Amino acid sequence: MTENDPTAQGERRARQRTGKNGRLALGPLPELVGYNLRKAQVALFQNFQSAVAPHDITPGQFGVLIMIKENEGLSQSDLGSAVGIDRSTMVAVIDRLESRGLVVRAPSPNDRRSYALRLSPEGQRLMEELIPRVKAHDQSMVKDLSKEEQAQLIDFLRRMSKAG
Repeated sequence: MTENDPTAQGERRARQRTGKNGRLALGPLPELVGYNLRKAQVALFQNFQSAVAPHDITPGQFGVLIMIKENEGLSQSDLGSAVGIDRSTMVAVIDRLESRGLVVRAPSPNDRRSYALRLSPEGQRLMEELIPRVKAHDQSMVKDLSKEEQAQLIDFLRRMSKAG
């Protein structure tokens, strides 16, 4: 390798960015809300996957299933609006859940152009099993926070979501 070799220069830059403890220098990232929020989200999603592992359900699918469970007959459009998913993505999510036998689409009694969604009996059984698991997962993630701190965290996150 020569001094002008791009590979050697890249390796030298990488070494310079690495801190004394072998970690990369993070600059201002540790003080940024977004960075810490993203790290927490990754930890939450990984722990969620462990909690529901045998069922192959993502956090987003779980949220959709809860909304359908709590609002039987909900249209795909209203569901998409409620969870912040665009129409084409919502169709794909419902297609997947329907193909797994968890959700049933029925013609809407109020609008022939849309479907009314409900959980299938299998979807209902799954939710009866998953809800306690997900609640336990959620509590395990905030176990080091007092009840007051947990309530504050939820309040802060809600306020942040409204600011965006």
